[in-house]
Amino acid sequence: MDPTALTAWAQGQLPGTGALQVSPLGQGHSNLTYLVGRAGSGEQWVLRRPPAGPLLPTAHDVVREFRVLSLLAASSTPVRVPPVVALCEDAAVIGAPFYLMQRVPGTVIRDRLPTWLAEPAAQHRLGVDLADTLAEIHCVQWQPFVQAGVGRPGGYLARQLRRWSGQREGIAEAAAAAGGRARDLPDYDAVRDWLGANLPAETEPAVVHGDFKLDNVIVAGPAADARVASVLDWEMATVGDPRADLGYLLSFWPEPGHDPAVAQLAQLAVVGNGFPTRDEVVARWAARTGRDPGDTGWFVALAVWKLAILLEASYHRWLAGMTDDPFFATLDTAVPALLARARQVAGV
Repeated sequence: MDPTALTAWAQGQLPGTGALQVSPLGQGHSNLTYLVGRAGSGEQWVLRRPPAGPLLPTAHDVVREFRVLSLLAASSTPVRVPPVVALCEDAAVIGAPFYLMQRVPGTVIRDRLPTWLAEPAAQHRLGVDLADTLAEIHCVQWQPFVQAGVGRPGGYLARQLRRWSGQREGIAEAAAAAGGRARDLPDYDAVRDWLGANLPAETEPAVVHGDFKLDNVIVAGPAADARVASVLDWEMATVGDPRADLGYLLSFWPEPGHDPAVAQLAQLAVVGNGFPTRDEVVARWAARTGRDPGDTGWFVALAVWKLAILLEASYHRWLAGMTDDPFFATLDTAVPALLARARQVAGV
């Protein structure tokens, strides 16, 4: 990141005139996030840009993400999103398109719960509010998004299968272009075929986040008022079946008697015993949206299968030397484990 180039671009785009200071922010493994501030002032923003290296088609589209956030901000239904400030589509400025949003105070919970969330009552409040936050997204009017070219009202689940199968094929093509080959993942094929053979009937569409989980929200405290302050990482948002979001959240929601492997592989905090159960999360979401969740198993299997494909792409970027993130080295065994979990959920 070149602060000088960013400062020159920011004249007239951001308040103030001082030099910009830039530092990496967060521990995400997808789009890159930076904290941006004016020297000598308290003004701060968050910058999002794609990672370096070859990217899969439609992946890491921060321009689209900016437009999604703009549409959500204009919605008559309140949604907890950070206000966006500026967009730059010119890759020449810092080497990639990017956008800036206002910084929202709070905590992003990664691999462990903060000490102020140790009390079961605080965990329960946060878990319920997480379900409410997802329900709020699914109550947004979806028609303006379709009109803006973000998603289509029908055929979402079939498109998901085609898209993520295509992502897998894209990995194979990228590996071949680099003189290698994608590794064999037989569980991937088994789950893909099962998902296609058991495709659920369509329901009323909604705005869907596509990556809704605990570490993609900002949590505000204290414990007596633990709540979601803002939802982040909208790069996969579209219009589709909201049960896909619900299944994705459930796939990261370990509880007594359930395998926590997915949350652990994704380096997420294993929720404490105070959090609502999966059944409580589903019931809360259904009550808030007025929707029938149906059989969530298909959507959980879809979620884990998609996550495995996404991480396999990151693993190939690591093999190609495009990233030195040590997390990606663990995907050698983690991706097959995720696919085995998806196959277990599918029961095939």
